[in-house]
Amino acid sequence: MRTPTMPHRLAAEFIGTFWLVLGGCGSAVFAATFVSEDGTSLGIGFLGVALAFGLTVLTGVYAFGTISGGHFNPAVTLGAALAKRVEWSALPAYIASQLLGGLLAGLVIFVVAKGKDGWTATGNMAANGYGAHSPGGYTLAAVLTAEVVLTFIFLLVILGSTDDRAPKGFAGLSIGLTLTLIHLISIPISNTSVNPARSTAVAFFNGDGAPAQLWAFWAAPLVGAAIAGVAYPVLFGTAEKLAERPVRDDALPGGSPET
Repeated sequence: MRTPTMPHRLAAEFIGTFWLVLGGCGSAVFAATFVSEDGTSLGIGFLGVALAFGLTVLTGVYAFGTISGGHFNPAVTLGAALAKRVEWSALPAYIASQLLGGLLAGLVIFVVAKGKDGWTATGNMAANGYGAHSPGGYTLAAVLTAEVVLTFIFLLVILGSTDDRAPKGFAGLSIGLTLTLIHLISIPISNTSVNPARSTAVAFFNGDGAPAQLWAFWAAPLVGAAIAGVAYPVLFGTAEKLAERPVRDDALPGGSPET
């Protein structure tokens, strides 16, 4: 099988990030609090938005993971590079593709949402925020803590699920469900970032303080991802240095599954 070229990989990252933002932020903008003409609430709420983000990553990983690794997130790319899962030279192009894909999705959401009379983008584009711009009024310190810890866990799950020792074929499911859980925890805290591309994609359309607070949603996810990228090989070894009892015993050189 031919190895994907860099243009192929960048296209996968662009489309995958576009899908993540369109599906996740789009569900928050269009469906989270939808009310019918008779006043019936038909919105999907926090649970629905969390599932939407998880489903975009789940489907994206299965669709594009074999091409680019299915990062769709600058923090994931940084953590993967530190864990030696992707070459450092790919980082600038990967991150640029992710940002462009996310921004295009943000533009699509903006254009569609403007089709509703009376709708305004200010404060209504599912932007991340802290303090007065946090859904639950959480402080900057609380938001930074949540974003660092949750991104750290997210990267550990990604690195573990894609490890050569992990059962094959389940990475997308594991990663998607983890992102769903992360959103269930932190939508009230920060509207959930753990992804600088997702935050950037809607911040400038949203306005209302989001651009000024964007630094936090770059800094915290990158720090959490960097810690995980360094820690994972130290804590759990690598494919070349198998744990004493790996998840897949048949991965041992010359070995076979134990009964």
